[in-house]
Amino acid sequence: MKRAGILLFAAIPVVVTAVVYVATPGDSGPSSSQPTSAAAQARADAKARAERSEKSQDDEVIADAPPGLAAPKKKELAQQLVASAENSTLDWRSTYGYIEDIGDGQGYTAGIIGFCTGTHDLLTLVERYTKAHPGNGLAGYLPALRKVDGTDSHEGLDPGFTADWKEESKLPAFRAAQNSERDRAYFDPAVRLAKLDGLGTLGQFVYYDAMVFHGPGTGPDGFYGLRERALKEADTPAEGGSEKAYLDIFLDVRRKAMRAKRPGIDTTRIDTAQRQFLYDGNVELRRPLRWRVYGETYQVP
Repeated sequence: MKRAGILLFAAIPVVVTAVVYVATPGDSGPSSSQPTSAAAQARADAKARAERSEKSQDDEVIADAPPGLAAPKKKELAQQLVASAENSTLDWRSTYGYIEDIGDGQGYTAGIIGFCTGTHDLLTLVERYTKAHPGNGLAGYLPALRKVDGTDSHEGLDPGFTADWKEESKLPAFRAAQNSERDRAYFDPAVRLAKLDGLGTLGQFVYYDAMVFHGPGTGPDGFYGLRERALKEADTPAEGGSEKAYLDIFLDVRRKAMRAKRPGIDTTRIDTAQRQFLYDGNVELRRPLRWRVYGETYQVP
């Protein structure tokens, strides 16, 4: 359609085009563009002020809220819960060097929360790490990582990338980089939004685990898309709704999204973990904690 439009315009005599240009008021000249630019700038300034004000109000809400999942012991528990579902272990620190293609169409999955070569977050991690530590053992793969981003391809990564990832993951600096990217892209945004929605520690973990599994996308299957779908069916506690009812709906929406994408997928990270905590009334993730994922039982005393 776009090409046809160009051809049609080209067939019109040039003189007609010139007449239209001259006869259309306000198309040229500084006197007509200045007010428009001023009005646009005023609108942009007003929007920026509104956003700053909203952020300031949100910051006050966060400051007044209990630490929740951000408390050190709760954050440690959150990593154990995620590791049980992502790597079938509670020892999440043993997963810095983990890397394999699990056949989900996202290329290599690696590290403490499953950074993927096909979903941009592994590329971002290596880019930020390389900026802070030039010449590291993964820097040479950046051109290939940019090329395969958004695909499941291994082009330019095999055969050395997996071995080099494992080797780099022995270094404290790269482990710290994984922690930092996890917090920046996943943990902090999830916990912040959960607190603004009025959710307790369990709800904050529910958001975090969904962010890790589905990614921080705004599409229908990304975390923010799932939240929007849940909001159409239930009010958050911040809106006067029931925390249990809202989280139950959110978990339903998430479970459906997982099965729609991969029929037959194991959803026990929801069914016999998060939803079980919810039905037990353990909204603050109090210990001792016991759950099942993929048929294995885990507990934190």
